[in-house]
Amino acid sequence: QVQLVESGGGLVQAGGSLRLSCAASGRTFSAYGWFRQTPGKEREFVAAITRSGGMTYYADSVKGRFTISRDNAKSAVYLQMNSLKPEDTAVYYCAAGRYTTSLVGYDYWGQGTQVTVSS
Repeated sequence: QVQLVESGGGLVQAGGSLRLSCAASGRTFSAYGWFRQTPGKEREFVAAITRSGGMTYYADSVKGRFTISRDNAKSAVYLQMNSLKPEDTAVYYCAAGRYTTSLVGYDYWGQGTQVTVSS
């Protein structure tokens, strides 16, 4: 049974940092992605990483502030978020599947973790 479990969300002031973690179990995936969603809006791409970690891709809105990484030995993926802004407030989801920015490329999703950035 495949499971993705996110952790690390919370409340932080603007300019602060958070590190999200995603623990994967059940199988090995070629790529992981992070997405986020706010009420009334579509889920949007944040970052993606290949299995080797050799390729990463970021949404323009987070480039230079967020870093995606993975630890295959621990079957974990991370999203280090620095210089957080109020507009980063969202539920963040970990996903596993193909290396793509498209939601349809990911077959498995976590339950989400709330990130709230206060101004």
